[in-house]
Amino acid sequence: MKLIEKLGLSALHKFKPETAHDLSIKALAMGLVPLPGAPFGTERLACEIAGLKLANPLGLAAGFDKNARVLKPLMGAGFGFIEVGAATPRPQPGNPKPRLFRLSAERAIINRFGFNNEGVEAIAARLAARPNAYPSGIPVGLNIGANKDSTDRSADFAEVVRKAGKHCDFVTVNVSSPNTEKLRDLQGPAALAALLDGVLAARDAIGKPLPVFIKIAPDLEADALADLAGVAMNAGIDAIIATNTTLSRSEVADLQARETGGLSGAPLFDRSTMILAHLYKLTGGTIPLIGVGGITSSDDAWEKIRAGATVLQIYSALVFQGFSLIDEILQELDERLAREKISLQELTGSGVEDWL
Repeated sequence: MKLIEKLGLSALHKFKPETAHDLSIKALAMGLVPLPGAPFGTERLACEIAGLKLANPLGLAAGFDKNARVLKPLMGAGFGFIEVGAATPRPQPGNPKPRLFRLSAERAIINRFGFNNEGVEAIAARLAARPNAYPSGIPVGLNIGANKDSTDRSADFAEVVRKAGKHCDFVTVNVSSPNTEKLRDLQGPAALAALLDGVLAARDAIGKPLPVFIKIAPDLEADALADLAGVAMNAGIDAIIATNTTLSRSEVADLQARETGGLSGAPLFDRSTMILAHLYKLTGGTIPLIGVGGITSSDDAWEKIRAGATVLQIYSALVFQGFSLIDEILQELDERLAREKISLQELTGSGVEDWL
């Protein structure tokens, strides 16, 4: 199976990155990708975040299945939870192509998609129709955003919650994508507080206990990060995802690094993990943190948890290592927890000082 996957990845990498991504979605939809069929789980790996019970702590980050087209196969890929989107109120094509770049030597990706998606109504319909919905299946959340040409971007986030909130298990407020002009301005304390008030009011109006997460950028200065942590705690946000892609290119030497957009993958690991650790210290561990950025192995997963992560997400590593990486990380993580006689909960935040 590993050989088949390796050959498949090699074939995909002969195509332009966005074409390869579209082909991978089609292959999943057609059942051509060998998957375990269920999340990998043991008593040691079972965990919880924001009231959601997970078989394991490894989730799929938003961006892979933007339009919730392959929920059924992804729910059998081994993940403990899945995030789809980002969804905006109205469909939009995103930025002009090319807008996805593969830095193979660096095991990195640059994208400047710009929230290309089919709109919240189409995505909500697929979420509503998904088989084996949580709690019988695994939790599926929706990353939410604003239309590029919106005159009231804060209102866009609330509108997506109103239209899709009943059909997903959590929502993630995405104010950290670098690919929609001035979107990151919404991370400022006053703007963010107002935006979150609207999202939480929309959540409360649908009459369903729906956890609300927020996804932050890895490029925040110390003062801005502290302000954001304070706003999140005051608002009662259920979890913070650290982090989105970076605008920095200091970690890569590839000639394609000059392309604009957000950088993800292995070079992001240190930067995103330091932000995670600082956030854990700022919040005193009172808000669950989701560690994402550059995870390529069980050792990386271990360090993210030590730095303060309750659970984790991956995406870019799958481009280079395939879906077998999911079970590989989880099996090795489970074995190490047993060997070192420590629980996930005890591991979380135990190495914060090493990252500060």
